[in-house]
Amino acid sequence: MARPLLYELPVRPWLARLSAAAGREIRLTDVPDAALDRWTRLGVTHLWLMGVWPIGPRARAVALAGPDQRRAYDEALPGWRAEEVCGSPYAIQDYQVDARFGGDRGMACLRDRLRARGIRLILDFVPNHVGLDHPWVTTRPEFLIRSVDAREGTFLLEPDREGGWLAHGRDPYFPPWIDTAQIEYRSAAARAAMRGILAGVAARCDGVRCDMAMLLLNEVFDRTWTDFPPPAGVDLPQGEFWEEAIRETKRAQPGFEFIAEAYWGKEGRLRELGFDFAYDKELTDKLVAREAAAAVAHLRRAGAAGLARGVRFLENHDECRAAARLGAEEHRAAAFLLLGLPGLPLFHDGQFEGARVRTPIQLARQPAEPVDLALRDWYERAPGAVRKSSVGRGSAVLPAPIPVGGEPPDEVALVEWLEEGGAFAVVAVNLASGARRCRVPLRSPPAMARPGRLPDLLGSGEDWVIPPGGGPGGPLLELPPHAARLYQYGQPGGG
Repeated sequence: MARPLLYELPVRPWLARLSAAAGREIRLTDVPDAALDRWTRLGVTHLWLMGVWPIGPRARAVALAGPDQRRAYDEALPGWRAEEVCGSPYAIQDYQVDARFGGDRGMACLRDRLRARGIRLILDFVPNHVGLDHPWVTTRPEFLIRSVDAREGTFLLEPDREGGWLAHGRDPYFPPWIDTAQIEYRSAAARAAMRGILAGVAARCDGVRCDMAMLLLNEVFDRTWTDFPPPAGVDLPQGEFWEEAIRETKRAQPGFEFIAEAYWGKEGRLRELGFDFAYDKELTDKLVAREAAAAVAHLRRAGAAGLARGVRFLENHDECRAAARLGAEEHRAAAFLLLGLPGLPLFHDGQFEGARVRTPIQLARQPAEPVDLALRDWYERAPGAVRKSSVGRGSAVLPAPIPVGGEPPDEVALVEWLEEGGAFAVVAVNLASGARRCRVPLRSPPAMARPGRLPDLLGSGEDWVIPPGGGPGGPLLELPPHAARLYQYGQPGGG
């Protein structure tokens, strides 16, 4: 596979933009070729269409009723209209592609067009809960967590219904999501039903981004729901849900990919259970907090092998916009670091254009914002430079820079990609607000016994001069503040 790049695209605002530009309703069946071709040009290999499943009227009513949410809508989209509030895409009514987008047929058509461009389609799988409008809420309450009496975080959909109160879905560190109902993962029958839903989702795409995946780990689930014991007589499952679900899916569809939204240090456990990639939220937090030395230390602790199955991002629909938190040079340096590391970089719709407003996911329209032309131009060029290099080919290491006078290079991240034929690339990113000098202990391929000048493929015009044998301790590297460099030796790919 080419160097992977995941792009998150909220489907409702995206189709609204396309429809406004075309002066007619655009569905998945008639997305313009130009939109798809742009992703190819940008090097996108995985397109995450966020929010393709229908949202029901009860979940939408919750999104309209909350005063805090309405204030958030006012801030993000002044003058918003009630019809532009769709509800949360994570309060799913059913796992059939929303008919307003063209339904499953429209999705199949788009998937074929993406596949022809070498782009894999990623869809959401929300395993922890269903929306208030999901059929299970009325037809299969035994698949959901119940209580015989009213308790905090529970609801009774119909006053005269039997079966008791149902629990809203929740993360143990935050209030319940009151537009959802919690699935009972201590029930073997409920687990089997969710594996069936997953199989249906997997038939429509090439991979899934699994929302809050760590909530299903047995230790996490039991701790979260210890005050809600399962009903007597429930057939308790054995093992972890993810291990069996992933094994079944990959057996049916070899090459299918699982991406875990993961927090609290649970990403390693999820990868052990079969996830191909899991979020590296720790790096995000350190980068946007400008904790440069801590970010670099985090990368070196993980090492290239530990980073290879991480998802790294500056923003997504849950995070504030990168352009609102980082200066232009900081933004570019951090973004290029994600491109140069092993693993899966994730970029968010609007990030390339410098969008600054985080739009609540309950809104079907995003505000119009001025485009940062310089940032967009940089994002148009940087992934192409990576594709012309050895990044993503061969093996990677993260050499520790050797100090050379002045400030220690603790904020300098280095990645060396070495191919079998001797070609190699060095990604060098200075996250500091001051210049840094260091030596780079390369793995010294035989060809580097003679001197050379390595061009910076990012276009800084600053070649890296390599003395004979690389010099004592490695060649000297000087980086301005917030500088990102991509130096290439030899022809990548053995060409």
